[in-house]
Amino acid sequence: MLRNILAVIAGSLIWTVMWLGSNAILMSFFPDWYRGRIESVPVLLFTLLRSLIFSIIAGYLTALIAKHQEINCAFALGVLQLALGIFFTVQFYESAPLWYHLLFLTLLIPGNLLGGQLRIIQRGRVVRGSIRAV
Repeated sequence: MLRNILAVIAGSLIWTVMWLGSNAILMSFFPDWYRGRIESVPVLLFTLLRSLIFSIIAGYLTALIAKHQEINCAFALGVLQLALGIFFTVQFYESAPLWYHLLFLTLLIPGNLLGGQLRIIQRGRVVRGSIRAV
């Protein structure tokens, strides 16, 4: 149980570090992208893609750390990310259009679940050098 809780916390920290780190890098290279309200559809879509990729990675690493109940832990991470996402969406609501916020929040749980599922598939594939059906 403690391992699962730590896995979810670690997954959330991993997602946050990737998000804040990539934001800092992008802001240094493309400062105009993040000034005021973001209306550029390509920038918003790129931001959504980044979030989805980070959710998949965080879900995968959460499942890797948990070792058991991988999908449950990935789902718990998704719920935690959604709660945090709602909190920050309220704080920064004016920074982007409504469609962006809705898609951002909608993709958090499925992204984490996909990452958890990828870990299960990877773990189940190789058994003593042979490929086992999942």
